[in-house]
Amino acid sequence: MYTYQLRLEGDILKVGFNRIQPAQGDQIVRDAFEQLEQMIASGEISGGSGVLKIDGPQSVPVAYVIAHRLAHLYEAIAVLDPKIGSKGCKTYIVTMTHGSSNYQIGDLICSQESQIELSKIKVVLCGPPRSGKSCLREGLKTAILGILGAPYPYIITACQDGEGAWYQKTYASNQSLAENIKPANKGDITPEFAQAAAQWVRSANQLINIIDVGGKMSDENKIIMQEATHAVIVAGNPTQIPEWAEFAKKVGLKVIAEIHSDYEGITDHITFQKDWVGFIPDHVFETPLLTGSLHHLARGEDISSRPMVTALANLLVKLTKS
Repeated sequence: MYTYQLRLEGDILKVGFNRIQPAQGDQIVRDAFEQLEQMIASGEISGGSGVLKIDGPQSVPVAYVIAHRLAHLYEAIAVLDPKIGSKGCKTYIVTMTHGSSNYQIGDLICSQESQIELSKIKVVLCGPPRSGKSCLREGLKTAILGILGAPYPYIITACQDGEGAWYQKTYASNQSLAENIKPANKGDITPEFAQAAAQWVRSANQLINIIDVGGKMSDENKIIMQEATHAVIVAGNPTQIPEWAEFAKKVGLKVIAEIHSDYEGITDHITFQKDWVGFIPDHVFETPLLTGSLHHLARGEDISSRPMVTALANLLVKLTKS
């Protein structure tokens, strides 16, 4: 996995730092250069007349690497400046030209790519106990952090199972310590806790908020869940998925995914995946946008690259742009 990420979308090169694999500047520029070489060698970056637009954060060393490698391939290179331009479009500044009569340094290019209105989503991970929701929560967070340009996923632990955000990484490095600490943090979900957790969800203001609730269809969970917007159902027994989906819908949530947590499985299976382009209308949520199975959710394992986790991560990012 590269410490700096590049992706070509039409005439726009999307760039950014890998948030789950931080590194020193020397490694970052080597990774950026290697990817550019691969993209050029494969013909993905072919150059030619016209302008290449660059969108995303760059350190000064990375910017020099990109400029050095691409400047002579295109008629012009333009870099996004999010602070200027008219509403409704992304505005790029021409920073390099190569024998161009169409562009001059400092020209502004208003891209036909519209600025996307982003929406906050508050997604509940719910289902029966011992279905692997906490494992999925951590894998999902890591997967989202690895998506170029994705919002930061904010996690709310709205259950008293003793497994806060600290648990998975502690378990991976020191299983006995994690198991010893867990009982002290474990308790029943009281009405008072439910009201406090509901306030956490209500006040959450990140673009992607993921809420982990307990494994009961209780009044307390109802109080917490009704402050959210969407639900992902996770169950070790797939026959329990419909009742949990109905519970989520009754509190006003849109069920976006139904996942069978198949502990004995050896691979993921995606049985349905709706790739909606543009705004997702409400009637689409009458059925989940993603269904299938996720295999062997075990504490301490990195599941972020598994097909179902990757698909769900991309779906959540997509929902912020709908």
